[in-house]
Amino acid sequence: MRIVIVGGVAGGMSCAARARRLDETAEIVVLERGAHVSFANCGLPYFVGGEIPDERSLLVQTPASLRAALDLDVRTCSEVTALDTAAKTVSVHTEEGAYELSYDALVLSPGASALRPPLPGLNSPRVRTLRTVEDAVALRDEVHAGARRAVVLGAGFIGIEAAEALARQGLEVSVVELAPHPLPPLEAELAWLITQQLGELGIEVRTGIAAASVEHAADADTVVLADGTRLAADIVVLSVGVRPDTAPFEAAGIACERGAIVVDAHGHTSAPGVWAVGDATVSVDSVTGIRRPVALAGPANRAGRLVADDILRPDEARAVPRPIGTAIVRVGELTAALTGANRAALDAAGIDYRTLHLHPNQHAGYFPGAAQVHLVVQIRTADGLLLGAQAAGTEGVDKRIDVLATAIRAGLRVDDLIDLDLAYSPPYGQAKDPINLTGMVGENVLTGTLRLWYPEELDAARENALILDVRTRSEYATGAVPGSLNIPHTELRERLGEVHDAAAGRPVRVMCQSGVRSAIAHRVVAQAGFDSASLSGGMLTLRAWLGERQAEVLEQPGVLADA
Repeated sequence: MRIVIVGGVAGGMSCAARARRLDETAEIVVLERGAHVSFANCGLPYFVGGEIPDERSLLVQTPASLRAALDLDVRTCSEVTALDTAAKTVSVHTEEGAYELSYDALVLSPGASALRPPLPGLNSPRVRTLRTVEDAVALRDEVHAGARRAVVLGAGFIGIEAAEALARQGLEVSVVELAPHPLPPLEAELAWLITQQLGELGIEVRTGIAAASVEHAADADTVVLADGTRLAADIVVLSVGVRPDTAPFEAAGIACERGAIVVDAHGHTSAPGVWAVGDATVSVDSVTGIRRPVALAGPANRAGRLVADDILRPDEARAVPRPIGTAIVRVGELTAALTGANRAALDAAGIDYRTLHLHPNQHAGYFPGAAQVHLVVQIRTADGLLLGAQAAGTEGVDKRIDVLATAIRAGLRVDDLIDLDLAYSPPYGQAKDPINLTGMVGENVLTGTLRLWYPEELDAARENALILDVRTRSEYATGAVPGSLNIPHTELRERLGEVHDAAAGRPVRVMCQSGVRSAIAHRVVAQAGFDSASLSGGMLTLRAWLGERQAEVLEQPGVLADA
């Protein structure tokens, strides 16, 4: 049996290695267009930034090592230009010439290529992408040759990593992003933390604006933005997205949606004997049901293994799971991570949900080094099913997102998180881990014990309700919502008369610094007969949601004397 795999790296090489382990007699041929069939593409920005010093460290396997270990016939610099599904052959172009190769089973893992929008000047030699080892080496060579200024077009995961890498090498870096904030999949209140961190790294962030053109000159290029701003650049990194690299297969009649290959639950394409995996395939989101490519290494690796199972052990093969899109990125001292659906995706899918904001410490507060993990969790309104989660912080982010990703995969409800038995020791966590706390808050919301209001409701709350701020007087003095009433939560029970008079029949919207004290105060006020709700995530979330608008929305009451 001859298995031909088009494309290496994550999906293709995972499929090839698994196929060999299942069948020692199969002929397995891997056709890779580039010079490297197995490399750490997620490590490319860290090579550019100098944290990975040797490019050889990026090469996970070579054709020689794969031949020795797995008896794979790996052919690099071999581009598949055509497919004949009736004859079961592929056309292969190499530097030495072209040939046809027959197959019994064909696996397509062509990946995706950098999206190049119709922008004047993108053909400049200073415009680079960061998708291959060659890309990374070229960028690092330009840095070592004396480049001083860089403009990164696109503030997605790769764009942000590239910007930080170049800043680490001492370049002046500007990031341009059309979306309202960097890392567009992040919720705005977490993305603000990323914006601040980029500023601390010395990276200029320009959001909500597009590049209009790139002007090439002898000494440097100029990136011209839509508002006329001109940014000088010795390097321009293009990172505005990717597109599935499927043209020859779509031309051969393989069913595609918006350029991505349509596959069933076992990776079958529309053609008999042809499977597909990775960035070039259509995935069905496990939470929203939205169909789209998912350009992540983890799902591609796992899909490649399962497709090999389906080829060689079809009766035992498990289905390829629907991805939930778990991803993580380091930005300076911060880590940001996400899993499942964000609010925009849930809105687009018409799913009714509630949002929880929490700011717990990553380990016991009394142990030195405690730092907050900022959590945003989406739950289904009807039953509390976990739909998505995001987090940002200096420590403990990866652990919590991985647990939440597992919970989403397992179909847990938010109140199930209360019962998770997680590792605890003061240097590592809390007796009530942030995951457990998420479950407790979620259960309170589901049962009506806690009613939430949100930053986007601020204007309506100021107009139609009394905003009761239960922080201390010194906290209140650092910034407050104009017109709010400040009564520390420890004094609230004795001062409910003031709340009654100030509310004058209006609802009461309670807030504190992180949402903990306001939840306590909400119970006091609600049981006293008021229409009450607690601000989700408190002032920490409100400030992050306001972002640059903080100064114009919040007032500084000044230090108040103790009453």
